[in-house]
Amino acid sequence: MSAGGANRVKPMPNEAKAPARDAFRHFLPIATRWMDNDVYGHVNNVVYYAYFDTVINRYLIDEGGLDIAGGGTIGVCVESHCAYLRPVAFPDTIDAGLRVAHLGRSSVRYEIGIFGQGQAEPSAHGWFVHVFVDRLTRRPAPLPERIRAALERLTDTSP
Repeated sequence: MSAGGANRVKPMPNEAKAPARDAFRHFLPIATRWMDNDVYGHVNNVVYYAYFDTVINRYLIDEGGLDIAGGGTIGVCVESHCAYLRPVAFPDTIDAGLRVAHLGRSSVRYEIGIFGQGQAEPSAHGWFVHVFVDRLTRRPAPLPERIRAALERLTDTSP
């Protein structure tokens, strides 16, 4: 046995690049569900993308006034990525952290951290790119001002 404990799960190679909890500006608690677990006893990888979608769209609706049913401008996911660092399993409740890495004229790149409650280091880290488009034409459209203002609050402006 080596010093440092035999039971510690070894970090994944990309763990060092994942931001800690204090790097995120907004959190949404999400309860895992029994059906989220796979046969290996942990939340299946595809479910993390649902967590990403949930924290982003809940924030846009609550803080930015996004009208998902009838608004003229909608966000379309054009790119996403997730790095899985340590397992999460039902009946855990996770905290989905959200921040904005880039805010453009019609697009936004979010970073999301999935944390066990009370944990400083993420169980998963990823990003998600929305392009805002006209609902009817699906052509890029400028971010509505209320949404832009909400997203600016999640932008890291520190030096």
